[in-house]
Amino acid sequence: MVSLYKIFSMKNIFLAAVAFGMLSVSCQKKTENSQDVIPTDTLATHDEHTAQSALDWMGTYEATLPCADCPGIKTIIGLNENQTFQISSEYLERDTKIEDSGEVMWHDNGSVVHLKGKDTDIKLKVIENGLIYLDQEGKEIEGDLANLYRFKKIN
Repeated sequence: MVSLYKIFSMKNIFLAAVAFGMLSVSCQKKTENSQDVIPTDTLATHDEHTAQSALDWMGTYEATLPCADCPGIKTIIGLNENQTFQISSEYLERDTKIEDSGEVMWHDNGSVVHLKGKDTDIKLKVIENGLIYLDQEGKEIEGDLANLYRFKKIN
């Protein structure tokens, strides 16, 4: 014969399971006219801060880029408010200097500038007080020379 204690214990377990099931169903049940109200402080907002809108990107930047057959290419880039640029590339220990200008186009939600001129077609990631030269696929250059592809803002 089953003891009275076991009957009450099993009954309590059964009642607890039924109560839990009802509670979980009632929390999920919605009427056709009900609307979810989400507090405004928990809503995700679109962050409008981009390099283009939040950083002081206009100015002059300088770097000495790696060169296969010279000590480097001293490069100065000027970015203007009217979405134009000037670039000057001087090959060190040579008598070669290339200058160009053109349009600044913004990519990747305002974080990358594409400089397109007569002889220039490069992409640069805009960062606080600097630019990062990107490869042809638009990715940052990695490896031992990566720091040489960073332009510092000089004014």
